[in-house]
Amino acid sequence: MKQIYVIGIGAGDPGQLTLQAVEALGRTEVFFLLDKGEEKADLAGLRELILRRHATGPHRVVTARDPDRDRAAPSAAYAPAVDDWRRRRADVYERLIAEELPDGGHGAFLVWGDPALYDSTLGILGEVHARGTEDFAWSVVPGVSSVSSLAAKHRVGLNQVGRPVQITTGRRLADQGLPDGVDDVVVMLDARQAFGAFTGQGLHIYWGAYLGTPDEILLAGPLDDALAGRIRAVRAEARARKGWIMDTYLLRRTDEG
Repeated sequence: MKQIYVIGIGAGDPGQLTLQAVEALGRTEVFFLLDKGEEKADLAGLRELILRRHATGPHRVVTARDPDRDRAAPSAAYAPAVDDWRRRRADVYERLIAEELPDGGHGAFLVWGDPALYDSTLGILGEVHARGTEDFAWSVVPGVSSVSSLAAKHRVGLNQVGRPVQITTGRRLADQGLPDGVDDVVVMLDARQAFGAFTGQGLHIYWGAYLGTPDEILLAGPLDDALAGRIRAVRAEARARKGWIMDTYLLRRTDEG
């Protein structure tokens, strides 16, 4: 039977690899990488650095083009757009496993951050397995998420004493607002920069982009119009310079706020 590893490789710092991840990298014979285009070539370079350091056994790297995805779809069309993209990505995964991994071989998908948090790899592998065209088993190696890295960089906890924390998306925050009864909200995938709608409401923001990389940017403070504007400007400049951006932030309501 074929064996697939889904390996969390951290938020951007090669030093965030766990010992379990290093062991799995050393056992892998075929690495499946999805090409996201020239704009994110530096991310591909980081993966290559990780493989040079830790893929110690004989191995091959197989690259396939990641299917395009409609990220600008309105909320009503968002779920169907994601379903279509996942189906097309499952077709790619199915072909890679069938054509590139021999029976009894060990293959791996490298996942930014942690595979359990806002990543499609586990669900797509489950879909491929359910099709029944390929007989394989898969196991998951957890990684350091951008959420954990954000909290560490700002030297804060994700929750306050005895209070809950919620992780959500920028799209959901923009559409539904802050969740009731939650004082700490981690926001990911926020192309809309939804934080701007919550200035002057007694919130503190801890924001970070390119976490764990040489391009890392950190900003924090009471969420007023001035700081929201600064984050927007810094974010726009960074995105224009690099062609892409990955950022996340924590919104915190405190008794003093």
